[in-house]
Amino acid sequence: MADTVTEERKGILLETGTNEFEIVEFSIGKVNYGINVAKVREVITRVPVTAMPEAHPYVDGLFTLRGKAIPLVNMARCLNLQTSDELQNIIVTEINNYDIGFLVGSVYRIHRISWKNMEPAPNVGEGSRVVGIIKMEDRIVLLLDFETIIAEINPEINQKLTTVAEATQDAKTRRGTAHIVIAEDSKMLRELLVTTLHEAGYKFIRDFGNGQDAWEYLQDLARKNGPIENHVRIIISDVEMPKMDGHRLLKLVREDSRLGEVPLVLFSSLISEEMKRKGESLGASGQVSKPEINQLIDLLDTLVFGEPLHDTIKED
Repeated sequence: MADTVTEERKGILLETGTNEFEIVEFSIGKVNYGINVAKVREVITRVPVTAMPEAHPYVDGLFTLRGKAIPLVNMARCLNLQTSDELQNIIVTEINNYDIGFLVGSVYRIHRISWKNMEPAPNVGEGSRVVGIIKMEDRIVLLLDFETIIAEINPEINQKLTTVAEATQDAKTRRGTAHIVIAEDSKMLRELLVTTLHEAGYKFIRDFGNGQDAWEYLQDLARKNGPIENHVRIIISDVEMPKMDGHRLLKLVREDSRLGEVPLVLFSSLISEEMKRKGESLGASGQVSKPEINQLIDLLDTLVFGEPLHDTIKED
C-alpha cells in the first residue's frame, strides 16, 4: 500500500484557493489519523533502524533513505497508545525544512477534503496533539499537529521561534502602532508566535485558530469607517487550517474591495517551491517557512515601515 500512496501523491495538483486539501490516512491500532499530503515525501515499508544514545523518548533511532540518515518517530509511543499491531510503515516527511519519518501501522489512501468539513479539535487536555476532526461516512479521522510533535523532539524549532533580533525602544514603539491579525491553528505555535511578536514590539495583535474566524473578523474591520490601515496593517496566516485554509483566506482578502491592499504573509511549514508558486499566484505579500521568526519580523517591518528595524540578535 505504501507504493500506491506514494504514486497517488505524485498525481495530485489542487487548484489554488479552493479551500481543499488532501490527507494520507493511516492507522495506529484501531484509531485512524491523517497527515496533509503536502508534508509527505513518500511512504515506505519499515526498514532497519539504528538506535541513538540519549535520543528523545519518541525516537526509535535513525534509518537511511537514499544515503540520508533520518530520525524515526514511533507514533504509538508519541501518542501514548497501547497496540498489539505491528507498526510496519514509515511516512517520510519534510516539515519546517526538517526531514523526519513517522512509524505507523497501516497506510490506506489519499482523500480530498474541504477545509470547511474539518472541525477544530475539542479541548480535551493540554497534551492533545489533534488539531482537527474529519468525519468520514463510517469513521472519524484525526488530523495530527505534526509541527508540535517535531518541536517537542527538536528544541531548535522553539529556539528559532523565540530568539528575536534586538531593536531600539524607538523601533518597538513604531511596531506597537501596527494592528496585526494572525490565523494559526496550532495552539502552541500560535501562543509562541504572539509572545515573540509582543517581545519584538508588535503589541496590537488579534489571533485566531482558523482562517474562517480570521476572515469574519477582517470583514468586521472592513465595515468600519476610515482608511483600512487604521484598523489592520498586516495579516499573518498559516496555510493548513480547519474551516478555511490560508490560501482561501488570501484569495478572499485580495478579492475584497476594502481589504485587497492589506499585506498578507504566509507563515507555514508548507512553503515548498510548489506552495510558493500557489501563494504568489494568489497575491501573497511574502512567504516565510516556519520557524524563521526573524525573517518574518524583518518582512513585517519592511511591509509596514519600508525597512527592517532590528540591530543585533538577542539570545533568550
